Amino acid sequence: MKPIARYRCLMLAAALIASAVVVAAGDEHRPNVLIVMADDCTYNDLPIYGGANARTPAIDRLAAEGLTFNRAYLSEAICQPCRAELYTGQFPLCNGCAWNYSASRPDVKSIPHYLKPLGYRVGLAGKVHVRPPLAFPFEKVEGFDANCVRAPTQQHDVRGIRQFMARDKGPFCLVVALVEPHVPWVMGDPAQYPPKKLELPDNLADTPETRRDFGRYLAEITYMDGQFGQILAALDASGKAESTLVFFSSEQGSQFPGNKWTTWDTGLHTALVARWPGKVAAGKRTDAIVQYADVLPTLLDVAGGDAAGHPFDGTSFRGVLLGEADRHRPFAYGLLNNFPEGPLYPSRTVSDGRWRYIRNLTPQELYIEKHLMSLVGGSSVHNPYWTSWPREAAANRRTYQLVKRYMRRPAEELYDTAGDPYELNNRAVDPRCAEIKNKLAGELDRWMAEQGDPGKPVDSEEALQAARRGEHLYGPTAPSRR
Repeated sequence: MKPIARYRCLMLAAALIASAVVVAAGDEHRPNVLIVMADDCTYNDLPIYGGANARTPAIDRLAAEGLTFNRAYLSEAICQPCRAELYTGQFPLCNGCAWNYSASRPDVKSIPHYLKPLGYRVGLAGKVHVRPPLAFPFEKVEGFDANCVRAPTQQHDVRGIRQFMARDKGPFCLVVALVEPHVPWVMGDPAQYPPKKLELPDNLADTPETRRDFGRYLAEITYMDGQFGQILAALDASGKAESTLVFFSSEQGSQFPGNKWTTWDTGLHTALVARWPGKVAAGKRTDAIVQYADVLPTLLDVAGGDAAGHPFDGTSFRGVLLGEADRHRPFAYGLLNNFPEGPLYPSRTVSDGRWRYIRNLTPQELYIEKHLMSLVGGSSVHNPYWTSWPREAAANRRTYQLVKRYMRRPAEELYDTAGDPYELNNRAVDPRCAEIKNKLAGELDRWMAEQGDPGKPVDSEEALQAARRGEHLYGPTAPSRR
């Protein structure tokens, strides 16, 4: 072997040994990570955010032992885009998944790409719903149903996640993506929630059918909480709870009008609770604004990695976790591309944690979402309550206003979500709110330009089909952002 070649081999071997030593030495300092996600659960239906009905002892316990984020958001209230955002640390147009049933860019990187080089085993149990597989190379962990519309959901088994937690040396990162309380609402015991005794959220029409289905939805929340409790028990049994950073998130809002598939707060606002014994103070809350895009940079940070030079839209909120900071980002951003869930209806939004500004790009059109309006749903109707809303609209002015609110929206909306959490009082034309509206509108313009978002053209069959082929038409153009 030539001297130069021998030297290079020796240097490479030394680097590998040094890297192995660093990984080994860091095992006791780098936490395991457990992320548990609900599916279609409106954040303020949970007791920890003021929900008046649901019983969730496991989530309540986690909040008592950890940090609850009052202002956590995702940027698209649709299953696939929000998961892609969480796993990549990028907003929808940057990672490429800005529609449901689409795909991220073929060269995008996700949690496994970033944590495996640091010695982590990275697995996913339950619902996947991200593409392409090359961009999301999670190890498959058995035990939880991946089909969110199966009726009934398959029985879960925690043995798979127990084995994953216990297997091998070194830290693990495990995502358990549950499929409740996604429709159909067939799991749990609805007898726990008698319809006449329920306190309906202000954005729901009060019909017998709505009360019945809301009770079934609440039963699924309690069923989901039971699953979460068993997952935490499995972590306790592994002996690794004290060295594990746990996140629970409710994902996007539920399949009631005004939540999922919208840019309203009850669609984009998510529950987020973190527990990290000895690191995160117990029983605390924070008003720091965070988004799903911030989660991966945070994981990389606590794992001892370096987020610098990576094309993240998010940034680490490690300081908030550790109580060293009470602020994170000034704004949270959101979008909706309605196709293929229904006719084109693009919408964009920005929030400063209190005020939410929304821009509907085709206000002259009707908003229609085919799943919620019971037009599709596999072998059964998903949301039978919906037909009672237009049925009762002629006799009940409030019901009429809720149907109108959902299906015909103005070009601009502005809400004080602190005092009006269900966004029923649009302040966009109130001259007293002109300053905050202009500020948020300008920030939305800036974000859309940064994201390479032209607005209406994105919400189209052409853009969706191109994304499915890996030929994304819109998004940031700079290579460092891709």
